[in-house]
Amino acid sequence: MKLLIITNNPERASFRQRVGAYLDKLAGRGIESEVAVLPRGFFARRRLFQRAGEFDGVFLHKKTLTAHDIRCLRGHSRRLIYNFDDAVMYSDKRPGVYSRTHASRFRRTVRQADMVIVGSNYLADLARPFNANIRVLPLGLNVREYGVDPRPTPDGKTRLVWIGSESTLGYLETIRPAIERIVAHFDGVVVRIVCDTFPPWQGLPVEQVVWSPESRRIMLASSDIGLAPLPDDAFTRGKCSFKVLEYAASGLPVVASPVGTNAQYIRDGVTGFLATTVDDWVDKIGQLIENPGRRRSMGRAAIERAKEFDVSVIGEELCKLVATCLQERK
Repeated sequence: MKLLIITNNPERASFRQRVGAYLDKLAGRGIESEVAVLPRGFFARRRLFQRAGEFDGVFLHKKTLTAHDIRCLRGHSRRLIYNFDDAVMYSDKRPGVYSRTHASRFRRTVRQADMVIVGSNYLADLARPFNANIRVLPLGLNVREYGVDPRPTPDGKTRLVWIGSESTLGYLETIRPAIERIVAHFDGVVVRIVCDTFPPWQGLPVEQVVWSPESRRIMLASSDIGLAPLPDDAFTRGKCSFKVLEYAASGLPVVASPVGTNAQYIRDGVTGFLATTVDDWVDKIGQLIENPGRRRSMGRAAIERAKEFDVSVIGEELCKLVATCLQERK
């Protein structure tokens, strides 16, 4: 079977985590994939969509389409799978404001798909009014890419770590008041930020680490507590919390907002804690700082939890979903 995968940018983390990690596994199941970047120009898009008929199906990643584009793609596609793991029907910059453009493109793209694969139950509920064939498939990660052995020798400091990108730095800012209280109350606390840019935090002990695959692995494994704050709005409820899985695979207990899939991935009190208010954040982080033994036991439980979302598990399910859709005929 042949599958045409269409995406805006195959270099983005969303594509790597949701699609790129499984190309070899798809090939191993007899599904040969070609990845195509969605072009900007009208005629270039039309040429790409016309090629869809050469494949057994099309896998459209995340992008919602205009009325003309989706009609053209649908008209040339034998089977169409739409996959998304963000609240693409909302604007991330104005999540509380209804956007007719975002909403209409989302509805028409979902309606035209033969199968819709989403990253969470929240996203499934948003898509279900427009398509009966909705499948929930969580994000996956390669657990073997995380952790170091042996772990670095402790230096007496407790490192709170946050990993993300410039676009999500605002989420970290929401718990700055809690971090300030923690740093003021406990000695030896360091905030490690693994990112492509850094907040202008003055007066706080911050370690700035530029993200790379290797720095991510080492810096997470040598930290103590993972942080995953999220504000609660229409857009963030669709977040699929990849950083929570990364922390877990690195053997870290996580303190997180109960938003998006955080509450699904974290077993509260077992692999981490869920926190809502500033007082909650201070209390939960404080408990973990004061009890290194509990940190270690929760970290071990977190690794076992992460294994449930390993690419070997999620990839197998993705292959089954894609094969099932491609083998069906209208």
